[in-house]
Amino acid sequence: MDFSYTPSQESFRAELRTWLETNSGEIFGRGGEGLGGSTASLLDVRDDGRWKQMLDYHRRLYRSGYVALHWPKEWGGGGADLVEQSIYQDEVLRLGLPLYGANQLAIDRIGPTIMLMGTNEQKQRHLQPMLTGEQIWCQGYSEPNAGSDLAGIQTRAVVEGDSFVVNGQKVWTSLAQRSDWQVLLVRTDPEAPKHKGISYLLVDMHTPGITVRPLVQMTGEAGFNEVFYDNVRVPKENLVGELNQGWQVSIATLMFERVSGGTRHPVERTINELVELARQVDFQGVPAQQDPYVRQKLAAFVSDARCLRLSRYRSLTSQLKGKVPGPESSFGKLFATELNLRVAMFADELLGPYGLLESDSLGAVESGKWTHRTLAARGLTIAAGSSEIQHNIIGERVLKLPKG
Repeated sequence: MDFSYTPSQESFRAELRTWLETNSGEIFGRGGEGLGGSTASLLDVRDDGRWKQMLDYHRRLYRSGYVALHWPKEWGGGGADLVEQSIYQDEVLRLGLPLYGANQLAIDRIGPTIMLMGTNEQKQRHLQPMLTGEQIWCQGYSEPNAGSDLAGIQTRAVVEGDSFVVNGQKVWTSLAQRSDWQVLLVRTDPEAPKHKGISYLLVDMHTPGITVRPLVQMTGEAGFNEVFYDNVRVPKENLVGELNQGWQVSIATLMFERVSGGTRHPVERTINELVELARQVDFQGVPAQQDPYVRQKLAAFVSDARCLRLSRYRSLTSQLKGKVPGPESSFGKLFATELNLRVAMFADELLGPYGLLESDSLGAVESGKWTHRTLAARGLTIAAGSSEIQHNIIGERVLKLPKG
């Protein structure tokens, strides 16, 4: 099997690598020090300085033509082929950078959904501002009593004249405090079966009646939010797809998300950093890199990361042959986030009591970034569909096992 690239593809890689290293270094610091060990920290509602950094980086991506290589040129994207998109992901994640600047949700999944199922007016109004960063987007899906069971949502929208009137609550809404727009799942027919009677709306976050409350995580960051809707009026022309058929639209959004879900976390970079950590610390009285147990764990992590990369190449090969990504994409998301969790937990074991020290603590190793990763890692196994849900999808739709 030949994994080599053509001369033109290697030229694209070299040009991209130079651009990324130069621009990210100017904004975030060399080696991504300004990221504090996590791109999520740039979304913290209380850190305006880091958010400005993210917007600066996003605008540079846009001006360079890199912000949405997977979008067609018709809508302002790069129109890149699948191999170039794969190279872009490799190089961005090698540096631990955000894939799509400040507008991850819009460019990754919301924009493609609007291209596929939106009206011409919706495309003209929203796609270009997504790319420039003039419209930052969030996603109103989960509710306090409807997380993994998304079809159980209760936020209501009632048609009054030329508007929907929305009442209810969403939770775990990433970036809501920074967003101008939101895609919102609402129940428009409460008498229909729960997968029916749902509609998919585009909501201006500056509309009267919307209240955003940040949720502070155990990492100390506040990137998630609760969002409350009190008689919020949404124009009927902001409906995507047909009334009461929003479940189909939401599934399209989720599939766009899961196709890239296994590649969004730079787990190989994290493992390489773990190997370097083992060269710097002791474990049970000897240099960690010399301990057989540590060496076996590191070798297993590296092997798993290579398997994940090869699995992505297999998916890429399938797409190059014209096949549509299916539920197999759940494998990448499941394996990457679970591997990242295991790596973080082992780093905690390796550091022992030093793994409890935060960035401002005396004696904190590498400014406490491993402590942060340990606290953040389990959340990634829940976002975009929990590991339990991914196991069900793989078992039922890929392996064709009977439902339990």
